[in-house]
Amino acid sequence: MKLRIGLAQINTTVGDLHGNAERMIERALVAEEAGADLVAFPELAVSGYPPEDLLFRGDFLEGCRDAVERIAASSGEAALVVGFPERDGEGVYNAAAILQRGRIRGVYRKNVLPNYGVFDENRYFRSGFRGMLLEMSGARIAIHVCEDSWRSGGAPVERVRAAGAGLLLNISASPYSMGKMEIRRRTLAEAVAVGGAPVAYVNLVGGQDELVFDGGSIIVGAGGAVLAEARRFEEDLLLYGLDFGGTAAAESRDDADGRAGTWDRVSLVPRSGGERPPLSAAPVERIGADEEVYRALLLGTRDYVRKNGFRRVVVGVSGGIDSALVAVIARDALGGENVIGVTMPSRFTSEGTRGDADALAERLGMEWIALPIEPVVRAYEELLAGPFAEREPDVTEENIQARVRGNLLMALSNKFGWLVLSTGNKSETAVGYCTLYGDMAGGLAVLKDVPKTLVYRLARWRNARPDGPVIPEGILERPPTAELRPDQKDSDSLPEYDRLDPIIEEYVERDADPRRIAERLADPETVRRVVRLVDGNEYKRRQAPPGIKITPKAFGKDRRMPITNRYGGGF
Repeated sequence: MKLRIGLAQINTTVGDLHGNAERMIERALVAEEAGADLVAFPELAVSGYPPEDLLFRGDFLEGCRDAVERIAASSGEAALVVGFPERDGEGVYNAAAILQRGRIRGVYRKNVLPNYGVFDENRYFRSGFRGMLLEMSGARIAIHVCEDSWRSGGAPVERVRAAGAGLLLNISASPYSMGKMEIRRRTLAEAVAVGGAPVAYVNLVGGQDELVFDGGSIIVGAGGAVLAEARRFEEDLLLYGLDFGGTAAAESRDDADGRAGTWDRVSLVPRSGGERPPLSAAPVERIGADEEVYRALLLGTRDYVRKNGFRRVVVGVSGGIDSALVAVIARDALGGENVIGVTMPSRFTSEGTRGDADALAERLGMEWIALPIEPVVRAYEELLAGPFAEREPDVTEENIQARVRGNLLMALSNKFGWLVLSTGNKSETAVGYCTLYGDMAGGLAVLKDVPKTLVYRLARWRNARPDGPVIPEGILERPPTAELRPDQKDSDSLPEYDRLDPIIEEYVERDADPRRIAERLADPETVRRVVRLVDGNEYKRRQAPPGIKITPKAFGKDRRMPITNRYGGGF
C-alpha cells in the first residue's frame, strides 16, 4: 500500500486564529488536489507558537477550538493533522487534531513536555499518556508532537515499534540555532532505529519575537537516510509517496510496556480511486553555516517588523561594521525603500567613517538623514557644567553622545511610525559595552545574539554574493571603535574579539566553570575580568530590546540569571 504524505510547513502568527486557519485550509486544498492522503501541519499551528500566557485565557482557547472546527468543516478526502491547544475541563494539552471529511476524528495529546531553554511547557500544559494510531487501507501511522520523538529511549518512541506502525508522523515547532538541523537529523535517525519505522517530520517556519523557525521538514528512513526534505526559511509543501508494504500486517502489542490499551485508533477513509498528479520535487540546495545564520536573521527581522504592523525601519548608521550589517539585513529583508539610515556624526567622527557611511547608504538605496549631534551634546555639557564642576570628563560624557543619538532615533520613530533597529552585537551585550537609553534603544536588536567575530564573517559572506560588495571595504578593515573620544578603539576597553568571543561562548552558552575556561583559553585575569563584566551587566540586558536567537543559548528566555548575584564560583 502506498500513501501520499504531505508536510505543510507554514508561517503562522501567534493569536491570528482566523488567518492561521485560512492558511491551513488553503494549503490543505492544494495538497488534496496534488493527491495527498494525509497532510500534517506544525505543532500549535492554530494558535501560533509559542502562545505563552495567552493559554491562560479561556476565550483564546475557545477561539482555537472554533478554528479547528472551521478547518475540519472544510476538510475533504485528505486527512489533516493540525496542532492546537486543547482545553479539557481544567487542563490544557498541546494537541494534534485529526480531521477528515468535515469533522474531527480524534485528538492526540503530547506526552513529553519540554521545560528547558526557551521551552516552558510545564507552565501551560498537562501531559497526555495515550498514543494514537491512524489506520488507512491497512497502513498504520503513529502520531507524535515534537518532544515525543526527541526522547528516543523513552516510551513514546519505543511504543511505535510495539504498535507495528509503518510511519511515525511528528508535528513540530523547533526553533533555529546554529547546527540545529544536524541535531534534528541525528535525533530523527535514532527515532527511526528505536521505533522501527520511517519518520515524517513537519516543522514550523517563520519568526516569532526572539525565535526563528527554519522549516526543513524532512522524511527519514532506515539508517538515517533522508528520503525527502523541504526548503528552509520559507514556506513549503513537501509531498512524498511512502510504501507501506509489509508493515500493515504487523500485530499491535499494546501491552508491550505493561499498560494495555494505551493506544487510541482512528480509522480514516481511503481516498476514492482515480489518477493522481505525478510527484515532482526539486532538489533542496544545501546552505553553508554563514548563509544559514544570515537567512535566519533575514526571516526574523522581516517577520518581527511585518507581524507587529510596521512598514519601515530606521537604523543609526555610524560607519562601523555592526550598523552596516544591520542596514544590509534590513534592506535585504524589507527593500531599500523601507529602510531609513540616519548618520549622527560628532566631533570625534572621522572622515573615513563618515565617507563609508555615505557610501553604504548609496549602495543600499535607502533614505538618508544627517543629524549632526554636536550642538545637542554641547547643550548637555553646558547644562551639566555646574554639577560636574571639578570633575574630569569620563565615560559619562561618552554616554551622553550615545544617548543623544538614541533620543533622535526614537523621536523619528515616534513621529513617523518607524521601528528602530538597534545595532549592538552579542559580544558587547555580554560585557555591557553598550549604553542604556543610547545605542541600546530600539524595538529589535537584530545582532543581539551574534558575536562580533561572526558579524565580520557574515559581512564578508554578504559582500561575496553575486550582487557585489555592499559594505565598503573601509568598514571591514577599520579597527572597531565607538568614536566617543579621540583615537578610541574597542580594544582599549576589551580583549580583542577573537579572544573575547570564545570566553563568552564557554561561559554564557555552555555554563562552563571559569577556572576550566582559564586552563584552556586565556590567562586567569582575563577570564576573571570577562566573567565579572558578564555577571555585572545583567541589569542592562533586562532592559534591552528583544533580539533574534541564532546560538544554542541566547540572552533573554534562554539564559535567566539573577540581577542581584554575589556568586563568584570560587574564581
